[in-house]
Amino acid sequence: MHDIREIRANPEAFDAAMARRRVEPIAAVLIELDVLNRARLAAVQDYQAKLNALSKEMGEAKRKGLDTQEITARVAELKLRSSITEGDQGAAEELKSRLENLPNILASEVPDGRDEADNVVLKQHGEPRVPNFTPKQHFELGEALGLMEFERAAKISGSRFTILRGALARLERALGQFMIDLHTREHGYEEVAVPLLVNAAAMYGTSQLPKFEEDLFKTTDGRYLIPTAEVPLTNYAAGEIVPEAKLPFRFAALSQCFRSEAGSAGRDTRGMLRQHQFPKVEMVSIAHPDHSAAEHERMTVAAEKVLELLEIPYRRMLLCAGDTGFGSTKTFDLEVWLPGQQMWREISSCSNMGPFQARRMNTRYRGADGKPAGFVHTLNGSGVAVGRALIAVMENYQQEDGSITIPSVLRPYMNGVESITSAA
Repeated sequence: MHDIREIRANPEAFDAAMARRRVEPIAAVLIELDVLNRARLAAVQDYQAKLNALSKEMGEAKRKGLDTQEITARVAELKLRSSITEGDQGAAEELKSRLENLPNILASEVPDGRDEADNVVLKQHGEPRVPNFTPKQHFELGEALGLMEFERAAKISGSRFTILRGALARLERALGQFMIDLHTREHGYEEVAVPLLVNAAAMYGTSQLPKFEEDLFKTTDGRYLIPTAEVPLTNYAAGEIVPEAKLPFRFAALSQCFRSEAGSAGRDTRGMLRQHQFPKVEMVSIAHPDHSAAEHERMTVAAEKVLELLEIPYRRMLLCAGDTGFGSTKTFDLEVWLPGQQMWREISSCSNMGPFQARRMNTRYRGADGKPAGFVHTLNGSGVAVGRALIAVMENYQQEDGSITIPSVLRPYMNGVESITSAA
């Protein structure tokens, strides 16, 4: 969400920022709507001042025993005019609608570009494995082991669901527990068990609504299944003024996530890469504006540590303007190497949202002087997507006979099991 006062102060800069997002010049329209709305508010205040004056005049007339019929008529007329003016919300509603559908302003260091092809590789950790056999994709491995079932999942729930059995189910659970333990024990995040259902206000606060409603699952009572634990974790401080000394809040949650994947028809239809339901470890920071850039780097390094301990090759990407998410001012993606696909695939996305979400949630911090000093900055990152981590482990640790070696860091969570072999 953007501050109309900042747009009024520098409309050219705002249009230039939106142009990087391929948004046509809009500042003049927003300012015109704001002028109309402020004129309406000024008129309502003027009517109220006149009504206050008439109220005093009425009191004087009554004390003197004078006829108040003419004053009463003027009061009624002013109340009607005030009510009509106050009710004319057209400009205010259009201004709000336009503002809440505009993307965040990008950080200056975000490169220009149209799509993922223009993202920048900042670093790479480890070299892609080159096995001396033809590697398989995760779904080929899982089905051959008899531990990953798509047809039965489709029979129960439809497409984009998976049933994991036995050792693969345990491996997925082990990954989630390993990640949440790492972030809470070593990276200073507080574990939070979050609701999986949230109200519309929470979805609005983290900018899923109104723009991305088609990507959500909505219940019959008007609540939504969370697409990521970012929603309840970030809304933890919604509507609050947080003492500066308490910042940053650092939260982590292991939760199920739910996405309709409305915009991904025909993409990644085989396997587990793009599911309607999936577990993920989410990290959220609510930080002082002066520290959000450092917090962004800290969060990304925490996600990288997961992959380093799993000994899976990854690279850090700086997303270009055309690939940066709607609410983000700057995003780092972590991509892992999948031998079966012979491709790098995203496994984590760490974003600094600046004050964009905080304005929508009305979350501020209070400075040492006791006065509200401004909006906090919010950040979120996958630490990491558990299902995709399972895919990465399966493909990177596959053996020629179809078995899967368990990374050493996960063996304590697997009761010491060193490899997964056929369920038969």
